[in-house]
Amino acid sequence: MLAIFNKSVAKSPDALQQTPENGAVSALKDGFLAAQFSSTHSGSFVINLASSGFIAHSSARQNPLLPRLFAVVDDMFCLFEGHIENIAALKQQYGLNKTANEVSIVIEAYRTLRDRGPYPAEHVVRGIEGRFAFVLFDATSQSTFIASDVDGSVPFFWGTDAEGHLVVSTDNEIAKQGCGKSFSPFPKGCFFTSSGGLRSYEHPNELKAVPRVDSSGEVCGMTFKVDEGSRKGKSAMPRVGSDANWSQHY
Repeated sequence: MLAIFNKSVAKSPDALQQTPENGAVSALKDGFLAAQFSSTHSGSFVINLASSGFIAHSSARQNPLLPRLFAVVDDMFCLFEGHIENIAALKQQYGLNKTANEVSIVIEAYRTLRDRGPYPAEHVVRGIEGRFAFVLFDATSQSTFIASDVDGSVPFFWGTDAEGHLVVSTDNEIAKQGCGKSFSPFPKGCFFTSSGGLRSYEHPNELKAVPRVDSSGEVCGMTFKVDEGSRKGKSAMPRVGSDANWSQHY
């Protein structure tokens, strides 16, 4: 999977931002990185999100234990890779039929947060058990929702391109090509939203950026770890009406 979001839609953490010598490209310009993805992934397709960015999906050469899925429902676009273990319980929780799959569950979980918000977002992501990574884009609210499981079971990478736009992909070579030295693994046990930034759904503490050093001793991107010296206060998402926009609350 690949997603490139304009910085006006998804502002990346400051620690991921580029310096001129980092070797990144302009991933959004003329659909450059999406085209690179298509050229190296057979059977792929690209969706142009207009000024918001691009997403791309391919079902070729996938791990049968961690299948890739894509769906779009009511202008919510979702890329999913992995397997949800408690899928039956989540279908019941979100009122989905028996044929619903993992990507349907992610979309419905996001819709519940956006429209009704009975739980804090970290509770919703924590309720998904299994091995997964997903990217969701809501074209209506111009919001993103990105997450990885607690063990980082699915290879998942992110960074910023030369213009500060956010790049997320399960292909490390594509991420590296778009982001240069800013590319790094997406933090396991974490989720990212357009309005709330990066947060851990396993720990209440703040996340601390730590330089990632490659085999040659050169700093290459950042990893994010729980800062044991900083504990966040608990936050709860109040119940709001169905007309409320979750992306403005969290």
